[in-house]
Amino acid sequence: MLERAGKSKGNIFKYQFWQHHNKPIELWMPSVIKQKLDYIHNNPVESSFVIHPEDWKYSSAKNFNEEVPLNWDF
Repeated sequence: MLERAGKSKGNIFKYQFWQHHNKPIELWMPSVIKQKLDYIHNNPVESSFVIHPEDWKYSSAKNFNEEVPLNWDF
């Protein structure tokens, strides 16, 4: 998959891992932060690499728990 993405770009030598665009997303409230974290954590599940987000070796999903709310002050 990474090799296929790299071949479609002229400026990539072999593999492309990161998307090449600059589209910042403002994280302006805890619910938006949670939405983005859930999206990131569920990507390996949606790609059928793992069954649970916590199973992905490089995921921070195992550090988050539904019972612990986000208490970040803005």
